[in-house]
Amino acid sequence: MNSPIDFFFDFSSPYSYIANEWVDAVAARHGRTVRRHAILLGATFQVAELRSPVSHPMKREYSLRDFERSARFEGLPYALPPVFPIPTQNAARVFWWLAETQGESAAANWARAGLRAVFTRGVPLHEAPALKTLAAEQGLDADAVERVWNDPQWKARLKLANDEAIAAGVFGAPWFVVDGEPFWGNDRKAQIERWLAGGPF
Repeated sequence: MNSPIDFFFDFSSPYSYIANEWVDAVAARHGRTVRRHAILLGATFQVAELRSPVSHPMKREYSLRDFERSARFEGLPYALPPVFPIPTQNAARVFWWLAETQGESAAANWARAGLRAVFTRGVPLHEAPALKTLAAEQGLDADAVERVWNDPQWKARLKLANDEAIAAGVFGAPWFVVDGEPFWGNDRKAQIERWLAGGPF
């Protein structure tokens, strides 16, 4: 069986939202599956000595324009959240809890729901009431989910995911690894397609 596409994302990344909407279809066209990894971009930025593009005055306006344009290009709804970026560690801890207790499909559903909530409805996932409401919408026990994101076990699991991403050279999101080959960015879709089809490169 062909190896899965490893897909690293952050719940506060607009490009991760967009890529999450197309990566499964791309993988399926080439007989692959997707293995998602929720991470915190802040952790990778710190090691790579980078900052979010919206924190640079000269990049901010272009980046905000490109987020919307890139979503429109893929035919996706998009709205910049009122607060952006947001801390996403709690949503990511819930992702890993689902991945390891209910399986990758449940985690993928959570990733999709969370990214759509942030970038189509402006849901402030960094706020406990909003995150619990999203959990309830997904058929999860909201109080149990709150216990999860406060549990040292799932805090440690997310830290491990960040450490593994950094060790793999991940410094941005979305980040894809296909057969050991890294691709950074939502705009790598065509290259990933060609790679999966066997080249040429």
